[in-house]
Amino acid sequence: MTKLGIIKQNRKPNRLINENPPYLLQHAYNPVNWNPWGEEAFAKAKSEYKPIFLSIGYFTCH
Repeated sequence: MTKLGIIKQNRKPNRLINENPPYLLQHAYNPVNWNPWGEEAFAKAKSEYKPIFLSIGYFTCH
C-alpha cells in the first residue's frame, strides 16, 4: 500500500468523496468539511448563519 493509501485509510472523507470530477475527489480527504456546490450547501449555510467559502480550481495533466 502506498503512503497516500495509508493516510487515506486512517482519515474520514468529506462529502466530496461522492463527486465525480477529479479536482473535487482530490480534496475528499481534506480536514475541511467541504460540500459540493448546490442548494443543500446554500440552505445549510443560511440555516446556520455561516458564510460560504468558495474554492475555485481545476485539475489537469502537466
